[in-house]
Amino acid sequence: MNAEALRALLPLLVLAATPLAVMMGIAVRRHHGTAMALSALGQAAALAATWSGPETASGAGGALLIADAFSHYYWSLLLAASLAVTLLGYGFWRTSEERAEEFYLLVPVATLGSAVLVASTHLATLFLGLEILSVSLFGLVAYERGRAASLEAGLKYLVLSSAASAFLLFGMALVYAETGALEFRHIASAAGRPILLIAGAALMVAGLGFKLSLVPFHLWTPDVYQGAPAPASAFIATVSKGGVLGLLVRFFAQGGAGDLPGALALVSVIALASMWVGNLLALLQSNLKRLLAYSSIAHLGYMLVALVVGGPAGAEAATFYLTAYVATIVAAFAVVTLLSTAPREAEWVEDYRGLFWRRPPVGAALSAALLSLAGIPLTAGFLGKLLVIAAGVSALLWTLVLSVAVTSTIGLYYYLRVIVAIYSPASADEAPRLAAAPLAAAALAAAVAAIVWLGIYPAAVLDAIREASASLARLSS
Repeated sequence: MNAEALRALLPLLVLAATPLAVMMGIAVRRHHGTAMALSALGQAAALAATWSGPETASGAGGALLIADAFSHYYWSLLLAASLAVTLLGYGFWRTSEERAEEFYLLVPVATLGSAVLVASTHLATLFLGLEILSVSLFGLVAYERGRAASLEAGLKYLVLSSAASAFLLFGMALVYAETGALEFRHIASAAGRPILLIAGAALMVAGLGFKLSLVPFHLWTPDVYQGAPAPASAFIATVSKGGVLGLLVRFFAQGGAGDLPGALALVSVIALASMWVGNLLALLQSNLKRLLAYSSIAHLGYMLVALVVGGPAGAEAATFYLTAYVATIVAAFAVVTLLSTAPREAEWVEDYRGLFWRRPPVGAALSAALLSLAGIPLTAGFLGKLLVIAAGVSALLWTLVLSVAVTSTIGLYYYLRVIVAIYSPASADEAPRLAAAPLAAAALAAAVAAIVWLGIYPAAVLDAIREASASLARLSS
């Protein structure tokens, strides 16, 4: 491996070193601020490395990984989200009696798993990255040992995630048995019996569908979002799902998954079911974290529409939508964190009644996040939906396009219900008081700025996404 390849992989190397540094710091002296600072500095250094390294390096990662422009863009997005979660964690755990230092150890480890996923070109690294991510998430979800809901959520995620990993591994075994290949590009060109290839692909879809909480693999999502600490829920919704979506975009482009008989039809059905089920179930929620959980199911359904379109247009639409979604969810959970403490979280819609009149900037920030999720113009979410619809129209996917439009209209109701609560009059004792958490407030400000920037002037981000998609297309040709 030459120096250029090492520079291309430097973000992964720095990210892998970060939990080691945090662990050594904890071994020397337990201190909440020091652990957070080491974790944040490591993630910030890895983020800087994605901007300074070469966009593509031949031979980087061998046959297992590739450090191309697509990987670097996703690494930047995942690292920015994980850094925001780290800052939110510091605000959340500041008054907790729990030992919070290990939280800052688990976040970079889980981020490393997601980063490996988006750079994977081989089924072995796909499974390795997914398990690094999943095992870390077990600890993050159940981190509040003194709260029964957190332990219950961790146990549910452990059992169901283990079953999903078994499905995925068995599907990979079937694919390998029929093609004799583990690299994505060799799987695409290998000949095999269609029936076993389809069975293997279906099992892999089940395993990855669980990680993305797509219908019908979504039942764990609301319970885990509600039971997990707010920063852990934010991590699952952004870094975890972002890594798996990036993997799917690459796998469809390089692994030829869309060329299997019935593959696109299956993904289309899952997308339709996720859009409708996610939005309809969200209508019934009075718990904000559960509402965001069901909403995430619908939003992943929208991203799958772009995946069905395929090609550079589909990759661009899916990637931009994910970028907008990550910024929006970070903003939403930053507000939840600012209103929460470890023993008691502000998770009910009633907790936000009158928030704008008590804390206008925070109320306005949550409103911006909800409007972006609803797809209102001048927000990042609007442009994301517009790109998905445009990609669907270009591919003549009228059923999917119509479902995006109709279900987005349904989603307006439950988002506006929360916004109405934010602007309703309320006395000061009807909701939790805002805690002083400057780092969480900084993460919130950055996320809201990204929502507005992406909604008004997205040219720079779109150029970076087009370049990433072009690098993916070159590897696929």
